[in-house]
Amino acid sequence: MTPRPSPAELIARLIVNSVRRAAARRTLVAFVGLLLVVVVAAGYVALAALRVNPARSQITVQVALPESGGLLANQDVTLRGVPIGRVESVNITGEGVTAVAAINGDVHIPKDTAVRVSALSPAGEQYLDFRPLSDHGPYLTDGSTLSETKSAVPVPFAQLLDDAEGALSQVDPEKVTAIMRELRVGPEAPKKLAALLDGGTFLISTLDSVLPETVSLIRNSRTVFTTLSDVQSGLTITAQNLQNVFGGINRMDGGFRHLVDTGRVPLHQLDGVIADNSDTMVQLLGNLATIAQLSYLRVPALKALFPDTRGSMLDGVAGVMRGGGIWALVDPYPRYSCDYNLPKHPPSQADYREPYRFTYCDNPDPSVLIRGARNAPRPPGDDTAGPPPNHDPLATTDPTPVGPNTIPLPYGGPPMPFEPPN
Repeated sequence: MTPRPSPAELIARLIVNSVRRAAARRTLVAFVGLLLVVVVAAGYVALAALRVNPARSQITVQVALPESGGLLANQDVTLRGVPIGRVESVNITGEGVTAVAAINGDVHIPKDTAVRVSALSPAGEQYLDFRPLSDHGPYLTDGSTLSETKSAVPVPFAQLLDDAEGALSQVDPEKVTAIMRELRVGPEAPKKLAALLDGGTFLISTLDSVLPETVSLIRNSRTVFTTLSDVQSGLTITAQNLQNVFGGINRMDGGFRHLVDTGRVPLHQLDGVIADNSDTMVQLLGNLATIAQLSYLRVPALKALFPDTRGSMLDGVAGVMRGGGIWALVDPYPRYSCDYNLPKHPPSQADYREPYRFTYCDNPDPSVLIRGARNAPRPPGDDTAGPPPNHDPLATTDPTPVGPNTIPLPYGGPPMPFEPPN
C-alpha cells in the first residue's frame, strides 16, 4: 500500500504544476499580469492621488466670495491646511462669486468658521481653506451657505503692483546704486549682502507671525497721519504762537529774575504775619466756613429777596424819577415790630458786649416780619425758623479771639498813655 503524501509535499506539487502550466501559457499570463498592474495603478491614482472614493459620503457647501481670487473647479478644499474635499464649481452671481465645495461627510466643520482662498505659491495653485473659530457645533450640513462676510480672497497681483507703485516711487535709484556700489567694493561685500537679506527675511517672518497686529498698526497709523495732515495748518499756527509766547518769555527774563530776587522779602514778611496770626486765622476760617454753610442754606431766600424779574437798579431808579418828578409810595400806617424779650443794654455803655445768639420773634402772626428770617424759604426738613430745643435765651456769641496783635479794650478804653503790643 502506497503511503499518503504529507501536506507540504502536496503544496509543493501544486506550486510546481502551476508553474509548468503558466510556462506553457506565458503569453496569457503576461497579459493578465499587465492588466492587474494597470488596475492596481489606476486604483492607487484614483484613491491616493485623485482622492476619488465612491464609498465615501459627501456634503455640498456653498461659499459666497467677493471675487474668485483665482479659484477654479477641481481644486482642493482644506480644513486648516488638511485636504477634505474638492471645489465642484465656481459660479458667477449678480453680487459676486459662489464656490460650490464637496466636503467629506465624516468631517465636521462648525458653522462659525472663516473661509479663505489661499495659494500654495505666487504662481497660483489656489485652494479653499476653512478656518473654524471653535471646535463646537452646530456644524455645516449638506446645502449650507456661508455669507460673504465670513470669506476672504488674497490680494490680486494687479492691486499689489498698484499698491507697491507708491513705495517704489519713493525709492531713489541713485541711493540704491550707491548702496550696490558700496557692497561690491570690499571683499566683505557678499557677507554684508547676505546678512542684509537674512535680516530682511527675519523681519518679514516676524511681521508674518504678528500679521493681524501689523495690519492694525498700519491702519491706525494711517488714521493718525491723516489726522496730522488735516490739522497741519493748525499745527503751523500753534507753532508760531508758541514761538511768540517763548519770545515774550525770553524778553521778560530780566523782569522775572528781578521779581525772584526782590520777592523774597515780602514773602518772608507774609510768612511772619501768617505765623503770628495762625490761631486767629484758624478761628477766622472756621467762622467763614459757618457763614458759607448758612449762606448756602439761605440761597432760596436770597433769590426771593433779589428776583431777576424786577430788572436792574437803573431800571428801578428810572421808574422812580420820571415826568419831571420823583414818584414814591408812602405808607403812614405804623407797622408792628417784634419784641424779642431780651435784656436791653444802654447804647452808651462801652463794654462791647457780645450779641445774643437766639433772637427769634415769638409772635406767630405771619404778617409780622414778612421778610424776616422766620419766613425765609428753606430746604425741605429745615427747622431753623425757631430756636433749638432747650436753648439758653441769654446765650451770646463766642468772644473775639485774642491774638498777639490784639489791642486790649477794657471797660472805658485802654489806659493812657497807650503802649501797643510787641
